[in-house]
Amino acid sequence: MKLLFVVFASALALSAQDPQAPKQQAPRAPKAAAKATPRAADASKPAAIPAEAVQGADGDYHFTDAQGKKWIYRKTPFGVVHLEDTPERDAAKAAAANGAGILATEDGDMVRFERKGPFGVWKWEKKKSELDETEKAALQNSQGNHQNVSKQD
Repeated sequence: MKLLFVVFASALALSAQDPQAPKQQAPRAPKAAAKATPRAADASKPAAIPAEAVQGADGDYHFTDAQGKKWIYRKTPFGVVHLEDTPERDAAKAAAANGAGILATEDGDMVRFERKGPFGVWKWEKKKSELDETEKAALQNSQGNHQNVSKQD
């Protein structure tokens, strides 16, 4: 308790002192030196989508540079992001569109779905008449897997 009081009293005494004279600042470099470093100017500008980029059906822009690398440009709330377009990315998109990783179970007119997500298993159910393409593919995959399992028994 005494230590706390001593710390409090010393902080109070230091805050009551007169402020010291402001320190003199170092002279600034001329503006020509600032222009010599283009990185500072480039970092402040947001990335732009090239004019030659083609917008895809998913809303992303696809562009091939002079070296032959394929890039994906995507608008986000934080600015434009560009990613290298690789075959693995295309394979992952195709697997997601085919309903891979989604378990579908029929229950009369309703279909129950389960999919592993980053925070656990996601579960939802829909009527058969309201299914989208991914859900239809997942239902067909689950029916095909069920028939394969029953044939093996």
